[in-house]
Amino acid sequence: MDETPDPTLTSPGPTLGVVGGGQLGRMLGEAAGPLGVEVVVSDPTPDCPARSVVRDQVVGDFDDEATIREVAERADVLTYEIELADPDAMERVADETGTPVHPDPDTLRTIQDKLVQNRAFADAGIPLPEFRRVDDAEDLRAAGEELGWPVMLKARTGGYDGRGNFPVSGPDEAEDALDELGGPALAERFVEFERELAVIGVRGAEDRRTFPVTETVHREEILRETASPARTDEATRERAAEVARDVLAEMDGRGVYGIELFEVSEARSASDSRAAEPRDSDGEILVNEVAPRPHNSGHWTIEGCRTSQFDAHVRAVLGWPLGSTERRSPTVSANLLGDVPEPEPAALRNVHRALAEPDLSLHWYGKREARPLRKMGHVTATGGDGTDTSELLERTRAVRDDMTFRSDGQ
Repeated sequence: MDETPDPTLTSPGPTLGVVGGGQLGRMLGEAAGPLGVEVVVSDPTPDCPARSVVRDQVVGDFDDEATIREVAERADVLTYEIELADPDAMERVADETGTPVHPDPDTLRTIQDKLVQNRAFADAGIPLPEFRRVDDAEDLRAAGEELGWPVMLKARTGGYDGRGNFPVSGPDEAEDALDELGGPALAERFVEFERELAVIGVRGAEDRRTFPVTETVHREEILRETASPARTDEATRERAAEVARDVLAEMDGRGVYGIELFEVSEARSASDSRAAEPRDSDGEILVNEVAPRPHNSGHWTIEGCRTSQFDAHVRAVLGWPLGSTERRSPTVSANLLGDVPEPEPAALRNVHRALAEPDLSLHWYGKREARPLRKMGHVTATGGDGTDTSELLERTRAVRDDMTFRSDGQ
């Protein structure tokens, strides 16, 4: 049972079931409301961030089949906002209840194992860093010798949004790196990129679209800011969009996909003796990671595009027309991260400047506890035509940096 629903609006409207009720589930709920779509989420945390904006929450683990079944029985379509969802359980529940799952559980299986994902992309001719399977320290040392040190060691499973990635400088670090990782891994050639880019892609019932190419700024493997348009040339942006469309073609099922990319200049590629494979030396754009869900790199689309990534995901999984992905104006988004040394009750201070800025929007995720570097919210600033992205980024950072979770306000 996977027929495109009639988009005729009724009250009550269709119900979307979402495995995961964090900030992504919350923003999906906020986007679904104006469309007349009701949302039921599942999450192991009682009163999860999404709870205040959705119809109901089922409390249970992301991979608990009984929890997933309860949500599916109350929904017309089931989706997920976290890679920890169990594709096997969702597939069984879909067969038993007749509630379709989007994106397809098989897509989630591919994404959940980075080795499987990279092999699938390599087979499709999609450019990505050279990689090798790593089962033990001997494999890692061999990979380093073949690819060149340093290498990026990545957990095959359980890692997303930069988690589970460890740079390894040399063979002496192999044992400790694998012990810290604690599971099966792969090694990738370390990419000296010019900048990181991201594209939000969306697969609908009848078409595929991409949102404008965005620049992403990371520190300590955590996304700090996004800027759109990306501060690179038009040819590079076109190439990034092309690669993103190729990635979308390999995915199954409707919905939004966050596609993270590296921009590697021709000069760097040509001078890098380790870039032995053609796809590394002539691609300029390499795929880093893919998430089969809305993504932090697309939060800017809420204010910055005619249709947000969350609106697009709701429309896509229901089989409705996707809406325009056109950018309204230059837009920058900056994450609000926990800046406390230890977990403590969440209380964001010094918000007056953010609320007073005429072209800035504040998003609060409703998490009860601030933790070091935990994503607690974000701010988004928009500019007029011709606004310099770098200037807008600096202004947004300044407003964001004024806010703090520390009780001393410093």
